[in-house]
Amino acid sequence: MGKRTYSTLAAREARLALAMLVPAFAIVFSIILFPVLLNFWISFKPVTLGDLRAPTPVARERIVERPTRAGDELVLRYHVRNSSPREPIRDVRIEAFLPPGLEPVELPPGFVATDGALRADFALLEGGYNRSFDLRFRATVEFVNGAWASSGDISFPEATGRSENRLFNWRFTGRNYRAVFASGDFWPALLTTFGYTTGGAIGAILLGLFAAQLVRTDFFGRSLVRGLLLFPYVAPVIAVAFTWRFLLDPFSGTLNALLVRFGIVGEGIGFLSERSFALGGSGVELPLALSTVIAFDAWRYAPFAFLFILARLQAIPAPLYESADVDGASPYQKFFRITIPQLSGVIGTLFLLRFMWTFNKFDDVYLLTGGAVGTTTLPIEVYDNAFGRADIGAGAASAVVLFAFLALFLVAYFRSIPEEEAQ
Repeated sequence: MGKRTYSTLAAREARLALAMLVPAFAIVFSIILFPVLLNFWISFKPVTLGDLRAPTPVARERIVERPTRAGDELVLRYHVRNSSPREPIRDVRIEAFLPPGLEPVELPPGFVATDGALRADFALLEGGYNRSFDLRFRATVEFVNGAWASSGDISFPEATGRSENRLFNWRFTGRNYRAVFASGDFWPALLTTFGYTTGGAIGAILLGLFAAQLVRTDFFGRSLVRGLLLFPYVAPVIAVAFTWRFLLDPFSGTLNALLVRFGIVGEGIGFLSERSFALGGSGVELPLALSTVIAFDAWRYAPFAFLFILARLQAIPAPLYESADVDGASPYQKFFRITIPQLSGVIGTLFLLRFMWTFNKFDDVYLLTGGAVGTTTLPIEVYDNAFGRADIGAGAASAVVLFAFLALFLVAYFRSIPEEEAQ
């Protein structure tokens, strides 16, 4: 009896635990899994921005001739079109109200006016269908003396039909992926992404390491300096991005004004608007805009690395440095023989985290250069395909490729964790 009671209680607790987890599962699915699955679905559909909604028939009315007395004709021009340039609409019906006092004189084929109602049937509206029809009515005294004679609208047409939404049918294609990989923009964007991501991650770690070393020991105002070092990371990205654009402007920027003032350069340099910059007479060209964007990324996210590195620096046992002092080690030897090995785990983790986050970064590059002059990364390519070219399918395919790279980096990150824990 006791065993059965325990079993029943355990089953009830299991059901309760499952019921409490259901909201969490629903939230994770709706916020994370569903968008990812929908993106995979769209990547195999040949859809543009115009295909996100099912095609609908559209009917509009315009008064061409308005009667002034009984016996005059009223001419209504009906404009009928298919909202989709490619997908057909079947079984289209247009229904409209006719005010009293109008007698049909001449109606286009398919239009019927009876008992104060106007109706038109179309078996098929091909993609891109766009046509106008003139309907002639004779006005009677009842219409001329009524309120409809001066009304802006007469019939208020409504159109209905049966159509298929490209986004939700069961026809799939690999055209989007072929278009992405065959594009002349994809491979340069991929190389730029790796360069931007690697440079930004390494730069942020080096700046964070330098800042952590500066504030490692106690001095007056250290807390204030630590707070100021966090400013680039906590400041709104749009604010700091436009500040950099102002400072680096080739005509009115502060940095160019100083360079020209001290004779370092003869004229302003377009740090964010020039693809390359020649270094003196050496013939070596620096990717100027890309290097500037990398410098911005390193500066902005160095505080993140600074926090991690500083925490690990303060956890290094002091006897290690004391023993090195006894052995006569120089500061450089202590740095490379003690500090760096102790920081290797956190530096490796930081690099993978920053690499994954920067690889997926869109706003920094877009706010600084818009992806121009050799700074187009994969996230910018996704945006250009989806909204610049209005090709949602190609944009989704580019996003899937980006997701595949991020998944590989995520696997590398989780595989590195046990090794670091073992150390």
